[in-house]
Amino acid sequence: MLKFRIKALAVLSTGIGLLAPVGMVCAVTAGAQAHYEATDQSLDQHPLPSWYADAKLGIFIHYGLYSVPGWAPVSHQDHDFTSSDYIMHNPYAEWYLNSMRQIGSPTWQYQREHYGANASYYDFVPAFDDQIKKWNPDAWATAFKEAGARYVVLTTKHHEGFTLWPSETPNPVLPPDRQHASRDIAGELTQAVQKQGMRMGLYYSGGYDWTFNAGPITAAADYEAVKPESAAYGKYVDAQYRELIHRYHPAVLWNDIDYPKTGHPREIEAEYYSEVPDGVVDDRFGIGHADYTSPEYQTMHEINPKKWEECRGLGQSFGYNRAEGEEQTIQPDKLIYLLVDIVSKNGNLLLDVGPEADGTIPKIQMDRLQALGEWLKQNGEAIYGTQPWTRAEGKTQDVDIRFTRKGAAVYAVLMGKPGGESVTLKDLSLPAATTITLLGRQGALNWQKQGEDVTVKLPGHLPGEYAYVLKLEGAANQGS
Repeated sequence: MLKFRIKALAVLSTGIGLLAPVGMVCAVTAGAQAHYEATDQSLDQHPLPSWYADAKLGIFIHYGLYSVPGWAPVSHQDHDFTSSDYIMHNPYAEWYLNSMRQIGSPTWQYQREHYGANASYYDFVPAFDDQIKKWNPDAWATAFKEAGARYVVLTTKHHEGFTLWPSETPNPVLPPDRQHASRDIAGELTQAVQKQGMRMGLYYSGGYDWTFNAGPITAAADYEAVKPESAAYGKYVDAQYRELIHRYHPAVLWNDIDYPKTGHPREIEAEYYSEVPDGVVDDRFGIGHADYTSPEYQTMHEINPKKWEECRGLGQSFGYNRAEGEEQTIQPDKLIYLLVDIVSKNGNLLLDVGPEADGTIPKIQMDRLQALGEWLKQNGEAIYGTQPWTRAEGKTQDVDIRFTRKGAAVYAVLMGKPGGESVTLKDLSLPAATTITLLGRQGALNWQKQGEDVTVKLPGHLPGEYAYVLKLEGAANQGS
């Protein structure tokens, strides 16, 4: 997807008419009248909008030409980007164009077997345009809303340069009928998402465009060398970003890889904040400013004072990979634990779906979204609008705990079903007047202090599945 930011020698992978901007629904008061200069110092004055801090869950979408073949090898499950054979066995299906050019690679073989030795990647354009006639943006928006998402981020242009909006900035390399989708996917989805009360963000690959610098990337050194830096590309990226900002007023501006040195990322961000005061930008623009950091398939070990957002797929890939099954897809319980862990440490989860070419979200992915949504319907109080407590992690006699807080309440999320009739929260001090309840069930629970611990009597039946939330009303100011 997103891909590969270079840190020293390590590679961390680190898309119609004017639309009503969702960001104007609840603008950040402190930033509404602010003027930003094209400097990191000025941009750093932009306050983190409360909507983003409170949202906790967003849906990422990788959709494009790579959705037609929809295939990658199911290897490198731990995303060991620096492995010597990672490039030949890249599990990211959205990197299909680069992978099919690795002679002898699994994707090279797949391309030859299914499409022929002489087929071009851009031959997928007619098939994609035909398939997207079936795409229903309202169905996506409804599914994401039901999953509990508060915002959505769409890939408007991935590394192969094909855009999901009718860009008025011509690509000098691709033929006119190979430059962008035949539907304004960005515009239609923005309208559908906003109708559901969610915010819409846009991803754009600024650092890579394989039409301006074709590559391929075959070795680690190429990650940097393949970044296009021509004056023409800098102007192209600036112009396309301005189109996205002025057309769609995205609530999130999600750049990937880097920004060309011949472009003007600070100017773009300053213009963006002027147009969308409560918008946010990630940390992949290649400059010092960012509203949040964006680790990929990586979580934090402790509370991070800087807002962050983990992006990851439901499986190993961001783009649709027909080879993935249960083994490669995160299980419902692990998905819920992941969200809770991230939120307890001041993060958001940007959870990716990879639709098929006709817009169908694979059943295995829909099952995960539905399980997450059901859990959040009961327990979202412990997620949305919360802040980290004095510590993120705790333990009981047999399951781990993650803590969040809101107002006077602390939420202790049990990461699994306790084995006994009571649960003992280790190393926890509570005021005597604390009231403990279980989300999804009426009535206070009996509890008592036992040395340095707190033991809570559980009901005979725990509501819901996977993770269970104890609400400790009146404990927020006590500490641990």
